[in-house]
Amino acid sequence: MLGQEAREGTKMQGLHNGVAAGSLDARWVKASASDGRDDCVELAEVGESVAVRNSRDPQGPALIFTRSELAAFVDGASRGEFDAMTV
Repeated sequence: MLGQEAREGTKMQGLHNGVAAGSLDARWVKASASDGRDDCVELAEVGESVAVRNSRDPQGPALIFTRSELAAFVDGASRGEFDAMTV
């Protein structure tokens, strides 16, 4: 969930959760663990924020996160906190 400061920052950039991913001027990065059939989540730097999209729907909605929100997620993932959701 975006904090108040992040919401204000993304509004100034014209970004909001649910923005069409295809409308962003961004270089999307796919994990090397992707199976090669667009079965992966992709990330892109967008100003001071990070956009996340489903690679199976590259024109679909993107979620916008602050770098600190993404860092918290990556930390939790590296600790295995979400492993039960991947099986």
